[in-house]
Amino acid sequence: MAALPLPALHASHGGCWLREKDLTGLGTRPLSKGEAVMAAADTPLLILNAPLLATRLGYPDLSGLDLLELYAFVHPARFVVPTPKGLAHALGLAEPEGDADVPRLLQEAAGALLDMCENGAWSEREGAWTSLQSLVRMRWPWATLLTGRIRKPERAERWLFTRLPEWEETPEVPQPRQVVLEDEEVLQRLASLTGSTAEQRPGQRAYAVETAHAFAPRERSGRPHVLLAQAGTGIGKTLGYLAPTSLWTEKAGGTVWVSTYTKALQRQLRAESRRAWPERRADGTRPVVVRKGRENYLCLLNLEDALQGGFNGRAAILAQLVARWAAYSQDGDMIGGDLPGWLGTLFRQRGIAALTDRRGECVYAGCPHYRKCFIERATRASVGADLVIGNHALVMVNAARGRDPASRPTRVVFDEGHHVFDAADSTFAAALTGAEAIELRRWVIGPEKASKGRRRGLSARLADVASYDEAGAKAIAAAREAAEALPGDGWMGRIAENAASGPLEELLAAVRATVYARDESGGQEAGYGLETEAASLEGSFVEIAQGARAALAELRQPLIRLGMRLEALLEEPPDWLDGPGRARIEGARHSLTWRVDTLGAWESLLDRMGGPADPEYVDWLAVDRSEAREFDIGIHRRWLDPMKPFAQVVLEPAHGVVMTSATLRDGEDWAKAIARSGAPNIEVMPRLSIHQSPFDYATQAEVLIVTDVPKGDIPALSAAFGRLIETSRGGVLGLFTAIRRLRAVYGRIADRLARGGLPLYAQHVDPIDTGTLVDIFRDDPAASLLGTDALRDGVDVQGDSLRLVVMEQVPWPRPTILHRARRLAGGGSTYDDTLIRAKLAQAFGRLIRSREDRGHFVVLSPAFPSRLLSAFPAGTPIRRVTLEEALQRVAGHAQGATADRAEDSQSLS
Repeated sequence: MAALPLPALHASHGGCWLREKDLTGLGTRPLSKGEAVMAAADTPLLILNAPLLATRLGYPDLSGLDLLELYAFVHPARFVVPTPKGLAHALGLAEPEGDADVPRLLQEAAGALLDMCENGAWSEREGAWTSLQSLVRMRWPWATLLTGRIRKPERAERWLFTRLPEWEETPEVPQPRQVVLEDEEVLQRLASLTGSTAEQRPGQRAYAVETAHAFAPRERSGRPHVLLAQAGTGIGKTLGYLAPTSLWTEKAGGTVWVSTYTKALQRQLRAESRRAWPERRADGTRPVVVRKGRENYLCLLNLEDALQGGFNGRAAILAQLVARWAAYSQDGDMIGGDLPGWLGTLFRQRGIAALTDRRGECVYAGCPHYRKCFIERATRASVGADLVIGNHALVMVNAARGRDPASRPTRVVFDEGHHVFDAADSTFAAALTGAEAIELRRWVIGPEKASKGRRRGLSARLADVASYDEAGAKAIAAAREAAEALPGDGWMGRIAENAASGPLEELLAAVRATVYARDESGGQEAGYGLETEAASLEGSFVEIAQGARAALAELRQPLIRLGMRLEALLEEPPDWLDGPGRARIEGARHSLTWRVDTLGAWESLLDRMGGPADPEYVDWLAVDRSEAREFDIGIHRRWLDPMKPFAQVVLEPAHGVVMTSATLRDGEDWAKAIARSGAPNIEVMPRLSIHQSPFDYATQAEVLIVTDVPKGDIPALSAAFGRLIETSRGGVLGLFTAIRRLRAVYGRIADRLARGGLPLYAQHVDPIDTGTLVDIFRDDPAASLLGTDALRDGVDVQGDSLRLVVMEQVPWPRPTILHRARRLAGGGSTYDDTLIRAKLAQAFGRLIRSREDRGHFVVLSPAFPSRLLSAFPAGTPIRRVTLEEALQRVAGHAQGATADRAEDSQSLS
């Protein structure tokens, strides 16, 4: 393998390095940022991760020969950590010895990837030559270098859309048999999953037996078996519930859904499930299926549009690389699946989102790629699967409005069960906002003026119905006319200029005016939007709201009539309505029902404006902002207790439900966990079980409450973070409650740390998706990562890569109107304490993931309330210390010394 003799540039917070084109010449030399920008502007350079490099150089127009783009072309659907070290591992090259050695690696990696294209063993060759011809026309920087290395195939290559397999219709699945799982057979199944050489875990065995009770036959309609199982970290709960799950599916022939809150746990579950099920059954079907919402999957019709001119410039290159990936993808999952998370960020546009179905515009059987659709394939596969791995929101949506009753879950394990309340809160919410309303307008009307893309209005999607059925055609026309009342393009600009057009824009303008009139922030940007209660509203506001409600009713009525006409067509189908046509109309009915329900919720929301408050709900007006820039306006409604609709929609039709987590209950109290399960709303008393973590927290971990970092002092906070990371020599997960403070701290310490060989990454700063940031962090023990709530849950980093967790302060709840209402209903400060302890427990849970892990948990809070200390596992040493003392204790661990566990005057029981 020969290195590619082209200049290569690398930049980090520690400096910039350039390796010249002549590999035998001067080699690599350091240079200033200005010199690096000039070099990059003069000639295309070999680089890695252009957006990140551009951020480091402060040169947003940076372009070049990005190794990640080449990797995505040569090895689509293959994982790689997008760092020099990760690229070296993926290609079997020597790791760079430091920043100065990275340009050498880039030249060698480029040579290795280009050589692979001439290798007869290249497994992703099919389709490459055809894709390259398009990329040549688009002047992709790598195209010239690839042209001579990829030979033209003897036969014309199949187009992507002919290569993808078709899903097949399957017969209806019979209802599962009613079986009872015996304790002994559950334990035998658990032993077969863990293996004969695995250590015996009494807690895991007890947990598996308890979980099996949820699969017993239901005794009364509407009264499912509900189990709340708290399982401490290290119990092995995944295999603990997969043992009875796999046994029940085998004996009963039914389907179990396992639901998660994070994509990270979905990936872990998929890997663990291979112990219980083969990749495919004898008939070729998959016993385990991963299901996500439609917006996660590649839409083949959108991709075809992009490939045929719908995308321009860099976005068109992205479409070609996505097409390469689609041909080799396992399931077409673009968000958290086998599409590299970093691919979309390389193109600095919302190209990935545009290739999914985020607007609910699917035409189902009217799509020419319907029989190859990734979404439809996953949906159908889940009906006959033994195990469906989903997420909380999808389970709730499927239960509420699933197209196929057979796909609605009746046996569900909610892993990360402490988040079921949050998921229900979002799922059963109503929000009449400008962004939501304009999407509904586009769904009804379709493209307007000079808009591009594949938008299709109702009349285009149901053209055959309109031509056949006069009543249906009239309903479509009436709906289109009524939709003109919804906000149109440029609505925010018109509102800002006091030129609102139509009843809905007038409503949004009134919302904005009311919110600003009641604003008590003094003009200070608090890092989030503005809101006010939907109470004591002026008569003029109520009048405008009623006008908007009437306009929404004008739209809802023809949509209802259209739905009735579609139902009539299905009951007495015309001669021209074939199977695909029937499926398309059924899909249209499903979409119509969804929109009709949404409009009904909006009307109900507006009908309450000016009237007495409904104690079941919390309503408020809001202007959503980001860094003082407005991006949406609207009226919001949430259930005071979202577990009421959850109980009715999800629990009541189910036969068995398990909610499990390491942090279900608050301390020793089950009452709040029971209430937040929703079970009392259907008069079910859950079965309760608790299984303590097997870890020795007294020797594996230590909590340090730092008392001398003043709250609100950004320089002091930054210095504390910097010194802790330096003392620990990396391996730090920093958790913030505010993005502004995260950015301020990062900006003050990143350069200094990098010069010491300690790379620092951050959410909301680095142009990298969260999943990839965690992959980078896991891959490099010297790296540290700063983030917010998304890193407090679902981050599983074992071993030396995570040895110190630092929280910048106590995670107090945000003082929103919704929180105030729930706080009042939930017991005031005790409600807050419950939420805070749960967040602290989840954050602490990131630290110790195995028996070998050791580390410290540091909270930079001079006035940490003692009542919150019960959030940490019993026996964990907790000390209030100065920053200097904390650094000494962290240093002792970093040097491999055993920290002194003796009780002293600063020790807390």
